[in-house]
Amino acid sequence: MRALVLLSGGLDSILAAALLLEQGIEVIAISFVSSFFDAEKARTSAEEMGIELIAIDISEDILRLIEAPKYGFGRNMNPCIDCHALMVTRAAERMEELGASFIATGEVVGQRPKSQMRYGLEAVEREAGVKGYLLRPLSAKLLQPTIPEKEGWVDREKLLGLHGRTRKPQMDLAERFGIKEYESPAGGCLLTDENFARAMRDLKEHEGLSDPGVRLLSIGRQFRLSKRAKLAVGRNHAENEKLFSLDLPEALYVKAVGCRGPVGVITGAPEPADEQLAGAVVARYADTGEAESITIEIRGSTGSRTIEVVPLTSREVRGLAVK
Repeated sequence: MRALVLLSGGLDSILAAALLLEQGIEVIAISFVSSFFDAEKARTSAEEMGIELIAIDISEDILRLIEAPKYGFGRNMNPCIDCHALMVTRAAERMEELGASFIATGEVVGQRPKSQMRYGLEAVEREAGVKGYLLRPLSAKLLQPTIPEKEGWVDREKLLGLHGRTRKPQMDLAERFGIKEYESPAGGCLLTDENFARAMRDLKEHEGLSDPGVRLLSIGRQFRLSKRAKLAVGRNHAENEKLFSLDLPEALYVKAVGCRGPVGVITGAPEPADEQLAGAVVARYADTGEAESITIEIRGSTGSRTIEVVPLTSREVRGLAVK
């Protein structure tokens, strides 16, 4: 018997896989990649358990979903019910190809205020079109028996009936299985982060959502220059390198001349006033000494030029910040 387990690298999904492995069921891990989360933790967990992992990129799918999620958002910009349904749907599309008989997840009844309440769990199963074939090993005894349980593919008596937000039963079970490394709960998705969600709303309102635009939000400080343009400023060398590595052919790169300072990236449709303001923001974080004005280089696909700016004050910079 073979199962597809949605593996995030978090403890619950690891335990769901472990409970099935303990019953002699072959497990293939499915993980997902997007602008908001990656599969690195899941990859590490799969290697430690000795199971195959398949990573599926849902970047474009999730951007379309965020535009108008059927079941709405959580506390921030996280459309968890719709997102989970999307993931289960993508896993279900691979079942026949991979020879799997059912899908399992690490969801726990009542652990999340929306997506893991009973109506949320039922919605995921319904929207993904996998009724009866979606097993939640950690809470199975609290839910209606699935086809794998009815058919005897899985021993229901060896599954669990966990409920609520307490983590102690999972931690005890992890100790029994010898599991020591795992991702913290809800720690892997940027959409649950309040600051990132604020920047997402700003991007959605002014420029629309795109994969390059969203990826830029996760790097450095973010500033709204005008309705037309936005600025990202690196906070350290690593972030400066990331900004340079992004494939943004229409972007303008901003940097102080003759002194140490961060890299800034202007996106959108900037006008000269936006470029001047961006230069003043970048100058605020540059090592300008006692200089009252500073030279800023602005470089784009058509060449570069320099402008003179007066660095903004800390208060003025905070007024432009969206993240």
